[in-house]
Amino acid sequence: MDEILSLCATLGVAAPLRADGDLPLRSPIDGHRTGFLLADSGSAANHKVAVAVEAFHQWRTVPAPRRGELIRRFGEELRAAKQPLGRLVTLETGKILEEGRGEVQEMIDICDFAVGLSRQLHGLTMPSERPGHRMMETWHPLSPVGVITAFNFPVAVWAWNAAVSLVCGDPVVWKPSEKTPLTALACQALFLRAAQNFDAAPDGLVQVVLGGSAAAQRLAADARLGLVSATGSCRMGRALAPVVAGRLGRCLLELGGNNGAVITPSADLDLAVPAIAFAAVGTAGQRCTSLRRLIVHEAVAAALAEQLKQAFARLRIGDPRQPDTRMGPLIDGQAFSAFERALARARDEGGRVYGGARLLAERFPDAFYVSPALVEMPEQSAVAQQETFAPILYMMTYRDFGDAVAMHNAVPQGLASSIFTNDLREAETFLGATGSDCGIANVNIGPSGAEIGGAFGGEKASGGGREAGSDSWKSYMRRATNTINYSRALPLAQGIRFDLE
Repeated sequence: MDEILSLCATLGVAAPLRADGDLPLRSPIDGHRTGFLLADSGSAANHKVAVAVEAFHQWRTVPAPRRGELIRRFGEELRAAKQPLGRLVTLETGKILEEGRGEVQEMIDICDFAVGLSRQLHGLTMPSERPGHRMMETWHPLSPVGVITAFNFPVAVWAWNAAVSLVCGDPVVWKPSEKTPLTALACQALFLRAAQNFDAAPDGLVQVVLGGSAAAQRLAADARLGLVSATGSCRMGRALAPVVAGRLGRCLLELGGNNGAVITPSADLDLAVPAIAFAAVGTAGQRCTSLRRLIVHEAVAAALAEQLKQAFARLRIGDPRQPDTRMGPLIDGQAFSAFERALARARDEGGRVYGGARLLAERFPDAFYVSPALVEMPEQSAVAQQETFAPILYMMTYRDFGDAVAMHNAVPQGLASSIFTNDLREAETFLGATGSDCGIANVNIGPSGAEIGGAFGGEKASGGGREAGSDSWKSYMRRATNTINYSRALPLAQGIRFDLE
């Protein structure tokens, strides 16, 4: 707890813990209770949205490049705080230090992207069918944006939304996971540092609402939030999306992924094995883009399975603060129980499980370290078609490439995918209309570790939302189509005649 309080103080969060708090904090590293925070009541959350609305009325009038200057300053604050914020991410989530720092770097990257974006929020000019007329589209700030994030990427996913929202003219009301609230308070404090002496920035541009599912439901139901961007499980999306839709609001959903990789006979296994290992065990398998299904040609299946077993056995699993650790703990006991249930079900469905043991239980009886599991399945049975947020990698074999693609697509989720091949036809087919049905499709790299320059998101039960790069900014703005008549006549569209005489 002393280290957490020291990091919070360094990052500008003074004395966050409350004796009268109702939001318990727990370390996934050792399982110990670290303290309590005070969750926001309904009235407190309502007030924070109201403050964001007031900020919106001013912020939308600030020129977009000037808004980008504030995000540039925020990026500089993040650069200066990369080490302590990355370490706080590790303490709250249990991910290794390298990943904690990498998550902060992702925040810095999206700030750089958003600064450039602030000078490119442009629309199209279209030819009009009417003489003396011009058509164009313009983009305007939308409203305050509600952002609901998950524990596994407690700061990067918020930054994807916040950096783009703010340059688009939209304040942000953020409901972080109740498992990782301190990193949210730290990000808010760093943003406030960036906004100091920035005369164009009104108070309330970034609001943090602490609480659980009830707080998320309140944001989903609040008509003052024109867009709600929610990241989490498919179950969470099914609960929130109807609430937003019921008030005809916009919903941007980033939900679960049951991500697959096809390994073809021509695959370079020296390339594939480390890529598969990182994708399967990074963040202890608790990424929405974690690799969960291997679809391997039978000609290379035995060799690949043996190399993966050796790679998993070499992984250093333990305290994520140690520099040689490659996988930290699961977030909590609930995640461990899901891990055990999935492996038991896989055995019942004919799977052969390698690994999957609980580790370090004597040293950390209240924390949940496990060895990653490789599960050789006779077919893609029911358990392999469901996402378990843990380091479980199901391996199935195929003979015909078309069957491999069909197996890959035969799950409800459609987030990320990859293929390892040196065959140009296979690669291009996988990326084409008859190939992977996911929002992310990669060749000769794993499905995880997306860069911010591309739009991030998936299809089917993965939600259909897009965040971060490309043209994802359009979700955070409203579009107006404009027609300007600079002639002295009034021709009507479609050649309609309407005479008053």
